[in-house]
Amino acid sequence: MIDELDFETYLSISPKKIGIYLLDKKKLKNLYFKEQDLENDNVFFDFYILKKFLDNNIFKIEKLLGKFIKNIILIIESENILKINVGLKKKNYENIISKKFLENSLFELKDLINENYQDYKILHMHIISYLFDEKYSDKFKFDMNCKNLGIETQFISLPNNFILEIEKILENFHIKTTNYLNQNYIRSLFKEEKIELSEMAYKSQLGHNTNEISIVSKNVKKEGFFEKFFQLFS
Repeated sequence: MIDELDFETYLSISPKKIGIYLLDKKKLKNLYFKEQDLENDNVFFDFYILKKFLDNNIFKIEKLLGKFIKNIILIIESENILKINVGLKKKNYENIISKKFLENSLFELKDLINENYQDYKILHMHIISYLFDEKYSDKFKFDMNCKNLGIETQFISLPNNFILEIEKILENFHIKTTNYLNQNYIRSLFKEEKIELSEMAYKSQLGHNTNEISIVSKNVKKEGFFEKFFQLFS
């Protein structure tokens, strides 16, 4: 039996291929993987094929583990993926830029996207650049004198109805989705490395892109937003 803390299960879905991977997080090797090429010229994904693919593979993984799969991470590529670039410029009346000031600015941007794209789920939010007064930077600088802060960000989102269709199928196997990743985005982070998709997904969640911001529920209050959820300053 494999210790549940030592592995992670990924399901990748794209118009041309679906795959499932059981990753050993310590050795960064797939204990199980299966991929299936799709011959589908239709822009709409065939969810029946996904159901059949999972029927053929979930039991095999659970037999290998000696336990049921409870959670899975989705890696999605779809023509329905929406990329939104949005910026914000704010006057800083305290002159010194603080973590709290940046935190509030990023919350404003996220809330703006959620308000205007209510039928979409944010998969990734990352910062492209900062503007400290008139100086551009790709890194945040703590406690510097700055009267005006500008932030350029990109959001990568997917329609909720697409996600719900996948989750309905996973419910048949009593599996819940714990995270959603965009395949093209995580591949872009590791384009110089020859590693498996599952390893890319795992490393991306650990903060490989230091300008990516983890999207979390608003009801999480115990730890500070920066300390627990931002990958910017690792």
